[in-house]
Amino acid sequence: MNRREILSAAGAMAAGLVATQALAADHVHHAHGPSTINAKIAATGLDCVKTGDACLAHCFDTFIGGDTTLAVCAKKVDELIAVCTALAKLASNNSPHLAAYAKAAVAVCKDCEKECRKHADKHATCKACADSCAACAEECGKLS
Repeated sequence: MNRREILSAAGAMAAGLVATQALAADHVHHAHGPSTINAKIAATGLDCVKTGDACLAHCFDTFIGGDTTLAVCAKKVDELIAVCTALAKLASNNSPHLAAYAKAAVAVCKDCEKECRKHADKHATCKACADSCAACAEECGKLS
């Protein structure tokens, strides 16, 4: 066996080990991953972040145009983004602190939803954010 064949065989063996470890890690992840409710909370939290980002960008656009009627909305959405980012992370990590944190997240989601609903008829991004907030608050409420 020459040097090239030895290196090739060693590379193939290393690739096989990496693949085996990846499959084992994937198996462990499924066995000890977040519960279904946690996965739903993580998903709704991330959806709040996504719709909140769009809503906040829309608020900034109105500010640039000289309209500050969405100022309170922007503040509530900014809080929502921070809280739901952490909420999704805690849910994904199956944190023992998730239930306690979810209670606070419900309050923030409801505050944001209430403010966004005021503008929902005029601004589609506010409606989408409010709907997302309602869904997230509902999922978080299931932990209590």
